[in-house]
Amino acid sequence: MSDFISANLPYLLAGISTGGQYALIAIGYTMVYGILRLINFAHGDVFMVAGLVMVYVSAAFGPYVAIPVVIIATMVLGFAIERAAYKPLRSAPRMSVMISAIGVSYLLQNCALYFTGGLPQTYPAIPFLAKSVTIFGATTKLVTLITPVLTVVLVIVLMLLINHTKMGMAMRAVSKDFETSQLMGIKINSVISITFIIGCFLASIGSLLYFSNYTSVIPTSGGMPGLKAFVAAVFGGIGSIPGAVIGAFIIGICENILKGLGLTAFSDAFTFVLLIIILVVKPTGIFGEKATDKV
Repeated sequence: MSDFISANLPYLLAGISTGGQYALIAIGYTMVYGILRLINFAHGDVFMVAGLVMVYVSAAFGPYVAIPVVIIATMVLGFAIERAAYKPLRSAPRMSVMISAIGVSYLLQNCALYFTGGLPQTYPAIPFLAKSVTIFGATTKLVTLITPVLTVVLVIVLMLLINHTKMGMAMRAVSKDFETSQLMGIKINSVISITFIIGCFLASIGSLLYFSNYTSVIPTSGGMPGLKAFVAAVFGGIGSIPGAVIGAFIIGICENILKGLGLTAFSDAFTFVLLIIILVVKPTGIFGEKATDKV
C-alpha cells in the first residue's frame, strides 16, 4: 500500500499544483469575459511574456529582485494592451474586438521570437520554490505544495474584493448591465482597466509557479496553458470565478492522472474532449447561468 501511495501521490500532487496554475490564468479569462463579453486570446501570451521578463531580469539582478519586477511589468502590459487594442473598439462589433485580441496574441509571440531568436530560455531557479520535500515517501518540489494554497488565498482575497469593496460593486454592476452602469455614473474605462490589471497580476503569479516546474520558456509557451485555462473557464461556467477555479483543478488533476497511467500522449487531448462534452451537455458550464437575449 505504501509503495502504491509513494508511486502515485506525486501525480496527484502535481495535478493539484497544475490545476492551481491553470486557475490563476483562467480567472483572467473569466473576469474579462464577465465584463466585456470578450475572450482575451492574448492572455496566455501575457503569461509567456511574464516568464521571459523573469529570465532576463533575473539574469541581471537575481530572482528576488526579478519577482516584483515581473509582477509590475505584467500588470503594466495588461493595462497597455487594454488601452491600445480594446478601448478604441469599445463600441465596435464583437468580431472586431476578437480579431484585435488575436492580433495582440501574435504580436506578443513575434516580439518574443525577435528577442529570443526562437531559442528556449532557461527559467531561473527560485530558491524557496525549488526545494525538494518528501511526503509519505513521495519526493516533490515545494512549489507543488505552495501553488494550491496560494491559489486558494488569492481567490479568497479576490472574492472579498469583488463582494465587499466599491470597485467590486462596480465590476458586478458592469458585468450585469454595461449600458445602465455607464448611465449611473460608473467609470467604465477604469473598471475595465482594473479588471485587466487584476487578471494580469494573477497570470504573473501563475507564470512564476508554472515555469518553476517547466524550466524552459519559448515564444509559444503560453499557448497550451492559455487554452487549457480557457477550457477550465468554459467548463466551470465562463464569467464565474469559483467555476473557473474548480474547472482548472479538475483539468489539472485529470491531466496528471493520465500521465501516471502512461497516457501522456492523450493528456492534452483530454482537455479538449472535455470541452466538447461540456459544450454538448451543458453549454453554460457547471456554474454558468443561462442568459436570455433582450429584444
